[in-house]
Amino acid sequence: MAILLEEIIRSVEAFLKLKNSTQKPYVDPNLDPVLLVPGIAGSILNAVDHDSGKEERVWVRIFSADHEFRTKMWSRFDPSTGKTISLDPKTSIVVPQDRAGLLAIDVLDPDLIVGRESVFYFHEMIVEMLGWGFEEGKTLFGFGYDFRQSNRLQEAMDAFAKKLESVYKASGEKKINVISHSMGGLLVKCFMSLHSDIFEKYVQNWIAIAAPFRGAPGYITSTLLNGMSFVNGWEQNFFVSKWSMHQLLIECPSIYELMCCPYFNWELPPVLELWREKESNDGVGTSGVVLESYRSLESLEVFTQSLCDNKADYCGEPIDLPFNWKIMEWAHETKKVLHTAKLPPKVKFYNIYGTNLATPHSVCYGNENMPVKDLTNLRYFQPTYICVDGDGTVPVESAMADGLEAVARVGVPGEHRGILNDHRVFRMLKQWLNVGEPDPFYNPINDYVILPTTFEMEEHHENGVEVASVKESWDIISDDNNNNASTVSSISVSRPGDDENPQAEARATLTVHPQGDGRQHVELNAVSVSVDA
Repeated sequence: MAILLEEIIRSVEAFLKLKNSTQKPYVDPNLDPVLLVPGIAGSILNAVDHDSGKEERVWVRIFSADHEFRTKMWSRFDPSTGKTISLDPKTSIVVPQDRAGLLAIDVLDPDLIVGRESVFYFHEMIVEMLGWGFEEGKTLFGFGYDFRQSNRLQEAMDAFAKKLESVYKASGEKKINVISHSMGGLLVKCFMSLHSDIFEKYVQNWIAIAAPFRGAPGYITSTLLNGMSFVNGWEQNFFVSKWSMHQLLIECPSIYELMCCPYFNWELPPVLELWREKESNDGVGTSGVVLESYRSLESLEVFTQSLCDNKADYCGEPIDLPFNWKIMEWAHETKKVLHTAKLPPKVKFYNIYGTNLATPHSVCYGNENMPVKDLTNLRYFQPTYICVDGDGTVPVESAMADGLEAVARVGVPGEHRGILNDHRVFRMLKQWLNVGEPDPFYNPINDYVILPTTFEMEEHHENGVEVASVKESWDIISDDNNNNASTVSSISVSRPGDDENPQAEARATLTVHPQGDGRQHVELNAVSVSVDA
């Protein structure tokens, strides 16, 4: 029976798309520009061949991903410059600049059809903001970057300064609203710390979403020891392997900069725990199992020992990839830059962070029955997490500790990347970006209480009769400003019964409410009934 309701919803969506396919997009010329800054792994990266000039996407791609990733993306850190340099001498990594920088941070694999939502980054937010009246290249821009690099690398700082200036000029010299996500917040904060005058000249508001201001301790500990997966589900079979990702990240300054901040006074300090087999001092040679606990600085020796013989094969040549102390020293200086950052007087700062999900805080390897005997085998153990409240990646305590004078800090129940598609976040952004008419009764801190849902479904079963109802709504843009009257349409779908399926019928009412300025609010109310034979 739910299939009939789904058919109605899909038919309405197809009708709305067809109805508006020839309409000009709504543009509000009075909006101030917005610059979107993604987090780690949130930018498309292309490899440019030095001889032919040909560009090929190496991140993100699903098919042939692992080979191209290892060949073009694996790199080594250069301590003299602070830059990680690709092992392939024939190519360079660049970020595509199409669509005012938005292409690189929208859908990370534009070729993917099935499971496309798994590679969405800012896609839903971009679509939402275009509906508010923003225009690509005029009031909406993106800043993608090589996320392997340090958040304070001079090249990245120069590129960000250039981007701010270009956005400022393209928008008619209007000051910018910067919206960052995840590690993008660290990049922005590094720039603000190192180039406060430029930041204040071009930026009026900075909205940080899910930023790991004091690190993502549990997540990064297991990442350095075991690797990470950016895609879940069946797509993992075609994507970059966890091992290949692990070998890349060991040489990435950005990962080390996301480790637990040692300067922060944690309510409960993150730890690395190991169940170890130890020989006793009884002279007999017996052994026992003990639980060892290491705080952030103490755990560095564990990283060193566990990765001391880590190697990778690059095009038939073995390369050593131990825990990199040179990167650790660089990251230590980056944390000092972040720690000393001050908000310029003319810039307003807002902080949105995710809550209500179990989030790795401390990590434990081994157990009483299977202790860790050799630290070099630690990478083969599955970590057990000690969790706290957060967005699944960044603990609330870290995300809230921005160290700045915030206009507002608002917790939103949601997942680290999924929070970018949260309607509560969209409503906050509209309020802080001054989109549309201001709501004098709206308070973002209470948003999760008062925000209505746009999709409701109910089902009832009794005496062989099944009844289901659904309500859904859409907001669309049209250039038809002459029709100010509401319209009501009816839809019906039926299915005869057979040996396998009961007889079913669904009816729906579609109501279109003009909102002015070419906007229309569409409401669907549908009900279906099926009767067992």
